Amino acid sequence: MQTEIRLEEPGRLAAVEGAVPEPAQGETLLRIRRIGVCGTDIHAFHGRQPFFEYPRILGHELGAEVVSVNGDSSFSPGDFVAVEPYLNDPASPASRKGKTNCCESLKVLGVHTDGGMRPFITVPTHKLHRAASASMDQLALVEMLCIGQHAVNRSLAATGDRALILGAGPIGLSVLSFLQNRTEHVAVADISTSRLDFCRNAFGVTHTVEAGAEVDLEKKLRDCFGGQLPDLIFDATGNKGSMHSTFNLAANGARIVFVGLFQGDVTFNDPNFHRRELTLMSSRNATSAEFGEVIAAIESGAVNTAPWITHRLAFDEVVGGFETTISDPTLRKAVIELND
Repeated sequence: MQTEIRLEEPGRLAAVEGAVPEPAQGETLLRIRRIGVCGTDIHAFHGRQPFFEYPRILGHELGAEVVSVNGDSSFSPGDFVAVEPYLNDPASPASRKGKTNCCESLKVLGVHTDGGMRPFITVPTHKLHRAASASMDQLALVEMLCIGQHAVNRSLAATGDRALILGAGPIGLSVLSFLQNRTEHVAVADISTSRLDFCRNAFGVTHTVEAGAEVDLEKKLRDCFGGQLPDLIFDATGNKGSMHSTFNLAANGARIVFVGLFQGDVTFNDPNFHRRELTLMSSRNATSAEFGEVIAAIESGAVNTAPWITHRLAFDEVVGGFETTISDPTLRKAVIELND
């Protein structure tokens, strides 16, 4: 038996007993070593996560060690791996087009099905991504960073693009981590002074804009970009007002990428949308190839993970300490540690 942490209902985590699973054919038994705490986990804890049912074992940002494999595989016991938590149907129309990240019947570990907030879990072997030198801490950051990599890949960001990131939380920062490798003309806007300070100090961002109701954001962006508006906007806020504002902040011919989402309808002025010939796209999850890209970027040093983790919880501290940790205003990224 093993102790599992289960979210019984909004605001209430509990330690429960469960069986250590046996891997079926094509599955691998993993020992979980690190669990990243994601915005999805926080929203679920507060009862604000769409498409979510209780009770649920959280945890989809996983750094793990291979215990055993059922079936032919290149993996061996002791391998360090990141887990791709998007369980897609290979026969679905989207999956056949390579869009495994938005499969029609997609189930995400820790969201639609029980996740990795437990010592052992089985997952399909083809959803594992081996590390050559990445640490367990780094592997727990891979899925989050993949969200940013996918958004940047989807945007077709190129040298010379004037790019704006709205929201400097973990997802906005994951976008920034890869966007800076495409263009040097990047501005970040947020309502938090401390987050903007972090962007300047840890990422070397030159153009940071403190947003808010009284701020003329269009003017500030023109000041950043030599009188021009951004060619590329990533909204990572999941805030209705922020997302709606992008249509008036974009240059003619610009692309807008919604990385965050909210429970509601996006509306915009159609003549303005057409006059500027804007391209609007969403960005969901990431593809298998992008997990490999992110691990390679971490191991080569192209992405610096050192500034990310601000808070740690031992596994046996989660039930009592989770709410306090996620409520800390200094939180950037928390990880849960399982070392036994």
